[in-house]
Amino acid sequence: MTPELTVLTGAAASIAFIHTVFGPDHYLPFVILAKSRAWSLRKAALITALCGIGHVISSVILGLVGVALGLALASLQTIETVRGEIAAWGLIAFGLLYGIWGLRQAYRNKPHQHWHSHDRLSLHSHEHTHQEEHLHPHLKENKVNLTPWVLFIIFAFGPCEPLIPLVMYPAAQHSFIGTIWVAGVFGTVTIATMLLVVLSSTLGIAKISFGRLEKFSHALAGGAIVISGLAIKFLGL
Repeated sequence: MTPELTVLTGAAASIAFIHTVFGPDHYLPFVILAKSRAWSLRKAALITALCGIGHVISSVILGLVGVALGLALASLQTIETVRGEIAAWGLIAFGLLYGIWGLRQAYRNKPHQHWHSHDRLSLHSHEHTHQEEHLHPHLKENKVNLTPWVLFIIFAFGPCEPLIPLVMYPAAQHSFIGTIWVAGVFGTVTIATMLLVVLSSTLGIAKISFGRLEKFSHALAGGAIVISGLAIKFLGL
């Protein structure tokens, strides 16, 4: 390994870690959805890893295509900026729709009483929710869960802005192996950091009870996803 490639490897690893930790969109949607949808750790890890792979691979492919076509760094960064806009608005739209759906679910799940008369002298009532007792089994049996697929598409559009400049140097030196190596290190650290933050946060938040706010967990998840999208759009995180 050349000295230049050694420096690039260290830079790729450190930048990938910082880029992921300071980008709430890399983990917040997964943590809050894992809580609201009661995902197992295995499912949360699988969805996070798949979205992370789509997130990294799309930028790697863009970078390689740009190098093959002889596109300048500025051109590639412009494309990445456009992709970032799409990803940001995608998260915002998804969060809004999911939040509205969550509010609707919470309203439909509002406890209410039914009165029953067993004879002329006996009258009693019981409280229940149609949402939990009747709707959930049908949702699980008859409806396809699109949430992971929506997240994957959004993350596939989401750019890894720091990756493009990192792979341009070895590409300019006509080192295909160096280009793939740097991209691989960046991608591996990015996905590993995503998994570390998501799984540790999911374990922590699982111990927290929202009490009466539990029925609004889906709506709160939607709000958190909107915040992630706004952070990308207006804070550049």
